[in-house]
Amino acid sequence: MKTARVLLSSLFLVAAVAQAQKEHALPKDLPPYGPLASMPAPATKSFQLDNGLTVWLVPRSGFPKVAAVLAVRGGLAADPKDRPGLAELLANALTQGTKTRSARQIAEQLQAAGGDLNATASQDAISVSTNVLADKFTQALPLLADVAASASFPDAEVAIAKRNVSNSLRGREAEPGFLAGRAMAKVLFGDHPYSVTAPTQPSIDSTTSDDLRREFARRFQPKQALLVAVGSFDAAKAEAAIRQAFQGWNPSQAAALPETPKPTIATPRAVFLVPRAGSVQTTLRLGAAGPLRQDPDYEAAQVANTIYGGMFGSRLVLNIREDKGYTYSPRARLTTYREAGFFFTQADVRNAVTGATVNEIDYELNRMSTTSPTDTEMTQARRYLVGIEAIRLQSAAGLAGELAALWVDGLSPEEIARHSEKIEKSTVTDVTSAARKYFPAARSTLVAVGEEKMVRQELEPFGVEIKPVP
Repeated sequence: MKTARVLLSSLFLVAAVAQAQKEHALPKDLPPYGPLASMPAPATKSFQLDNGLTVWLVPRSGFPKVAAVLAVRGGLAADPKDRPGLAELLANALTQGTKTRSARQIAEQLQAAGGDLNATASQDAISVSTNVLADKFTQALPLLADVAASASFPDAEVAIAKRNVSNSLRGREAEPGFLAGRAMAKVLFGDHPYSVTAPTQPSIDSTTSDDLRREFARRFQPKQALLVAVGSFDAAKAEAAIRQAFQGWNPSQAAALPETPKPTIATPRAVFLVPRAGSVQTTLRLGAAGPLRQDPDYEAAQVANTIYGGMFGSRLVLNIREDKGYTYSPRARLTTYREAGFFFTQADVRNAVTGATVNEIDYELNRMSTTSPTDTEMTQARRYLVGIEAIRLQSAAGLAGELAALWVDGLSPEEIARHSEKIEKSTVTDVTSAARKYFPAARSTLVAVGEEKMVRQELEPFGVEIKPVP
């Protein structure tokens, strides 16, 4: 009995401390916030080569490096239906040899320029990036052009790439967050190409060097590519070097990539269970449809998401982390592809509080859609978003990557300034309207990765159907 009384007293003490922390005021002598400065649009020189390649140059004096990204439309969503995730394997093998250079020669020549070469696949594009010393930039351009025009996919290098992707896939499949994301994509997008987030083992095993060469010819065409360079260089000299390096990249005879259709996002009010035997935690992921990046309410939806769960001081974090201790790092994010946008909330929680956490997430989603944000929440969210963007785009690599992403989505460099300005000018009315449109809990669907018995025990009282991922 004494032990119980001590425990009860301790719980009251923890609750009192938590309440005091929530009500604790900041010191009165703190200086006021400085003015919120919107991001300016980068001074971009744009031109197009005769072969159709689009080029964006952003000269920035200072740090003596140059970041360059070559983005080619046609990512995971462009993969053949019988080869899911082929774009990832294509990107992994892309830089491992050309008709004139071996993988080792490419690596050594780029290292001599103070950089390296990386290729990644996203839903809508494959990007090849490098970050080199400014005075070696023009020397690195022929290497980048050689990869873009004549990657050869040698059998031995493709075999290594297949092993690497296969090992990576096995590692990812051991992570509940990956399993939740893959399942959520399948639930939201069904049979649409956006439902594919990674390769499958059969797809990796059955892909040959010839398959990759055919896909390379289909996707890597200058008319569906952008080269963006940011850093310390003279624009006129850079343009001349780019024209010389890339003029030999000729369009292939392969048919142009078809446009990715707009998906119909499904959000059935159900729990989709991914069994993970022996798991002591449940990974919860809630998903809902969201705006496209070019939609008029995109920025307001971003601010709403930040207030809800997109920053450390958000409503969700204060609730299920700081107040209740259900999880260490819940997060909420608005993700956009070229033809789709969606929200997701994720939290890794102890098995015993799986149901309680879902209840609180639903509560915060509904509170967001029914309770307008305070002035303090608006100020914090706007400053957080603009500040994070400023930090992210401060580096040449960050800005080059953002510009490439804008181009893939069909947007211009000026979108950076417009986006920042719209966040800064978003009002309570704008954010409340977006929250009411996107955030009601009834609009979301739930994926749970964990011990099946515990998940069912915790979530069956909600009266929602629990079923496998389609």
